[in-house]
Amino acid sequence: MRFHGTMTVNSRGHLEIGGCDAVELAANFGTPLYVLDEELFRQNCREYYQAFCQKYGAEVIYAAKTLLTTAICRLVEEEGLGMDVVSGGELYTALKAGFPMERVYFHGNNKSREELQLALEARVGRIVVDNLYELEMLERLAAAMGARARVILRLTPGIEAHTHEYIKTGQIDSKFGLVIENGQALEGVKRALELDHIELCGLHCHIGSQIFELESYAHAARVMMEFAALAARETGWVLEELDLGGGLGIYYAAGDQPPSVAEYADVVVGAVRESALALGLPVPRVIVEPGRSISGPAGTTLYTVGAVKNIPGVRKYVAVDGGMGDNPRPALYRARYEACLANKASAPPEEVVSIAGKCCESGDMLIWDIALPRVEPGDILAVSCTGAYNYSMSMNYNRLPRPAMVLVRKGRAELILKRETYEDIVRNDVMPERLCKKHPAEDPVCAVN
Repeated sequence: MRFHGTMTVNSRGHLEIGGCDAVELAANFGTPLYVLDEELFRQNCREYYQAFCQKYGAEVIYAAKTLLTTAICRLVEEEGLGMDVVSGGELYTALKAGFPMERVYFHGNNKSREELQLALEARVGRIVVDNLYELEMLERLAAAMGARARVILRLTPGIEAHTHEYIKTGQIDSKFGLVIENGQALEGVKRALELDHIELCGLHCHIGSQIFELESYAHAARVMMEFAALAARETGWVLEELDLGGGLGIYYAAGDQPPSVAEYADVVVGAVRESALALGLPVPRVIVEPGRSISGPAGTTLYTVGAVKNIPGVRKYVAVDGGMGDNPRPALYRARYEACLANKASAPPEEVVSIAGKCCESGDMLIWDIALPRVEPGDILAVSCTGAYNYSMSMNYNRLPRPAMVLVRKGRAELILKRETYEDIVRNDVMPERLCKKHPAEDPVCAVN
């Protein structure tokens, strides 16, 4: 397993993260356990801030969908980044954390009336409008509140990024945005400029996720700037803000070769500036929305090994106490991960095994065919680069409680997310009165209800 951030092997031969022994973390907090390396998370934020904000005067907004808790909000705020939220729940989390609302961008392809109203009441910095239906609803809401909504229009540039089909978003056949090629995007600009309670601040596109080819971003920038030139000719409106989304890939396993954040910044901003010069337009303020490349490498998930099942001549299965409930990405995207045995981190590999989750699904496999030291029940398995889209996409399938999360730094581990309990699992269940026993007061479920 490639080590990231503060990972090291201590004198006991154990994996250490943020100065904390991973085996002790598992013993103290239980498993499965999400472990977040605070120093690496902050370092990733700073790389973006330096490469985009300090060097080019651009803006970086963290994609909250990758990993969000109130503590994460505070880390992002302290590192000077804005925040991209995509639901009322994410916005509410930012509000509860006291995150500066003027640095919040509210995304989403089907925002409800209630979500838009919450955004207007909170006075978020920008609402990224996905479609004309939303634009008209937002106009009515803003008018009723005597407000003026500052918006960015999301467009579909028609770019096929090289990534998994479920995380492509820039192609014409997409649920996101107004298509440039068929005239919808220009119609959206014209309509936004007509509305009394809408202030059109800029344009947005996002071409996908886990992208390694920087030319895809340069191409998107050129397409968006060409559209901006068209909009200027047709309406006189001049683009001031260009949000090019996020999606920069990270290293998960052998073969992944992500570019640096500095290279990404140079390519993106360079393409925007070159296009502006060629088209005779002022250079807009560039905005990017990194998420995975900030949170992903900073996260590690710890599991306890249970059953070990050897099928001679076929495969050796090693089952752990988590799986698709806390990390559905392998089942959804065939995502690859690396791992090590935290309690045998200095031991050489001895066998090839496959890591199985505990959900009642054949597809609940975390890692196929990984070389590890001899695996035994009770070993602690550490899976790296699980900071992005693991907790965010976790679920209660099979009524499994979701894991806790700890923030580790300089030998100190702090709980930032409580482990769910069985009581949490049934908390929202309601027993209809007709299903109560003959004497409801004696029925524990009905007595509570």
